[in-house]
Amino acid sequence: MAHPVMWFEVLGTDAARLRQFYAGMFGWSFGKNDPIQYGLVDTGEPRGIPGGIGIAYPGTRPWVTFYVETKDVAASLSQAEQLGGKVVVPRTQMPDVTLGVFEDPEGHVVGLVEATAA
Repeated sequence: MAHPVMWFEVLGTDAARLRQFYAGMFGWSFGKNDPIQYGLVDTGEPRGIPGGIGIAYPGTRPWVTFYVETKDVAASLSQAEQLGGKVVVPRTQMPDVTLGVFEDPEGHVVGLVEATAA
């Protein structure tokens, strides 16, 4: 498995302000269905990876990150810890995805998304 980058994310304390900023900066638009204050980015281009802008997880700081596909989020989080990283968000099942987040030894935040059967 090559572990492709699957998603990007910008999280902060004021999702509406962030979406307004990135809409003005890059011309991005966002989906109207926003029950959890998380807007899916529409760049208007077929190239690139999808992403979202929303509210930071409770107890975490704002971040810009990317998500890497992995076969087993829990095992990858454990591996990150063994290599000197720190789990920020443990393996979490969301309606459409299973994810986790860790910090590398320098404090960079990296997300993991569990591969689904195609």
